[in-house]
Amino acid sequence: MNYYIIIRGPLGCGKSTISAELSKRINGNYFSIDRVLNDNDLLGDKEEGYISQKSFVKANEIACKKTTSLLKQNQPIIFDGNFYWKSQIDDLIKRLDFPHYIFTLKAPLEICIKRDSKRDKSHGEIAARVVYKKSTEFDYGTLIDVTKPLQDCLDEIISYLPEEY
Repeated sequence: MNYYIIIRGPLGCGKSTISAELSKRINGNYFSIDRVLNDNDLLGDKEEGYISQKSFVKANEIACKKTTSLLKQNQPIIFDGNFYWKSQIDDLIKRLDFPHYIFTLKAPLEICIKRDSKRDKSHGEIAARVVYKKSTEFDYGTLIDVTKPLQDCLDEIISYLPEEY
C-alpha cells in the first residue's frame, strides 16, 4: 500500500526505535530526517536557536526524491524526526501526494532525558531539554503515549494504518 508515516516527538522519546520496528512490522522503508540533515550538511543554518525551517525543507526535498518512487511502488515509508517546525510537516505533506499518517510521541521530559542518556552517543541533558521544549509546542496527528511497552505502542500505531489486502 502506498502511504507514508511521520513519527515525530522530542529527543529520547523513542522515535528511532519505534520507526525501525514499525518498518519491519509493515515491511516499510525507514528514513531518518536527522540522517538526511547530517549527511547533507544542513545543521548549520539556525533560526531562533534551532535548525532552521529552511534546512528542514531542504531535507524534505532530498528525502522526497528518494521516497516518491518507493511510494509509487506501493512501499510504505516511515519518516522519523523531531518535526519541531509545523511548516516542515506541512511542506512534506504538500510534496508527497499520498495518503499519510502522523503520530506525535508523548513522554515526560524526565523519561526523554533518561532514555537519551542510555544511548551510545547521548545528545546530553541540555539538548534534550531544548528540543523537548520546541517539539512539544504543538501536537500534530495522533498522539501516542510512549511510556507504555514498545509492543503496545507499535500495536496502537498499526491499529490506525490500513490493513493489507
